[in-house]
Amino acid sequence: MDLIFKNELALVPDLRHRLRQLRWFRTTFRNSARAITARYGIRFDIDEKKLTRIFLDWVEIVNAQKSYAQLDRADFIVYAAGLALKELIRQAPVRIDDVRPPDASTPAQAIPDIVRFWPEGFVYTNFCVCSIAVLFEQEFDEAPALDACADDLRTWWSYKENTAEMPSYAVAYLDRFLGAEPNWLAPDLPEERSAMQRALQASPRPEAIGRD
Repeated sequence: MDLIFKNELALVPDLRHRLRQLRWFRTTFRNSARAITARYGIRFDIDEKKLTRIFLDWVEIVNAQKSYAQLDRADFIVYAAGLALKELIRQAPVRIDDVRPPDASTPAQAIPDIVRFWPEGFVYTNFCVCSIAVLFEQEFDEAPALDACADDLRTWWSYKENTAEMPSYAVAYLDRFLGAEPNWLAPDLPEERSAMQRALQASPRPEAIGRD
């Protein structure tokens, strides 16, 4: 998966807090979609009302679980991005508007199979993966490596099919794309994540979970 928007997103200082502001969330998402349009010529229409609702729902869920960030900050970043991906897929704010040649300033690119197969899902996933990569670089100086399955069309077939039936599977697929161990039984429960369970075992006291 080509992280098309990553370099531009990296120019945003303190991305962790900016993404928790509605204006920045909407702006970065729109710019992410535009970057994909410039690369592949697929134009998208974005429902701003849905995007606003997605942000509000996402922030409410993340705030309710933010104490887990104290256990494993890196894993919580991935988990929070997975929740955003879940809401994007569930509420579907993006639809294809048109397909044209890429911008003249950008060399023509063959559209990858995973983009051709599910353009909207690629927009959602690429936005979340780019955000994770930049957050990791800003907080830990290194972005996580992508697993080969992130470019596997067969994985994307099951990804689209399974998240259509159960949007919370988006959290598990994002974990899989990043080479982590997914939880397929309860993918959106932070206490069931392998990294969180290891952290709880290392610090089992209740006070190990504090304020973010």
